Amino acid sequence: MESIKHNMNSVLQEIKKAHKNSNFSSLPYPNLIAVSKKQSEEKIDLAINCGQKCFGENRVQEAQQRWSKRLEMNKNIELRLIGPLQSNKVRQALNLFDIIETIDREKLANEIAKNLNNQSKTKSFYIQINTGSEAQKSGLNPLEADTFIEYCIRDLKLPVVGLMCIPPQYEEPSMHFAFLKKIADKNNLIELSMGMSNDFTEAIKFGATSVRIGSLFFGAREI
Repeated sequence: MESIKHNMNSVLQEIKKAHKNSNFSSLPYPNLIAVSKKQSEEKIDLAINCGQKCFGENRVQEAQQRWSKRLEMNKNIELRLIGPLQSNKVRQALNLFDIIETIDREKLANEIAKNLNNQSKTKSFYIQINTGSEAQKSGLNPLEADTFIEYCIRDLKLPVVGLMCIPPQYEEPSMHFAFLKKIADKNNLIELSMGMSNDFTEAIKFGATSVRIGSLFFGAREI
């Protein structure tokens, strides 16, 4: 438990330091999302016991198995989907996650709109932008971003509040964070989910409102 607590406190200090030195220091601190995918049950329980409230998962089915009972016992936990969402898993996702960060195509947006109602647990969404236009990576083509955002908000009436990106592995991440911020500002979106263990302080310089931290928080994955 001491290791998880130490890691959490260290990351929070880095977040506060980067935030204080950014142009966004007058805004609230970015949220720390602990990426719990494939982590051991013990580490997740330790994180909860240390006071961590926000967790990110990559797959709907794995998240259901890992979190269903924990969410019943811990009503104040916020669970986010930060991995790709298949259209046939939309109903399950809407009943499990507070926030879905990975809308990236019209078919998925339509399916969400069809199934979203007042009983849905999901209350807000992010659109994932493939800022590097990588063929192998999920996310919307940046050239389609403005039109797609307008479609989701105006036509489908989805509560889209922000954008998410994962920069290419071997490129300078700052230009991708700046790019995402530019798209968000153009479309009056406030929330920016960007930055992971290796680049979250850089993301905060460009206005990240939440950072997704896995290895720095939990340590190396055991499986």
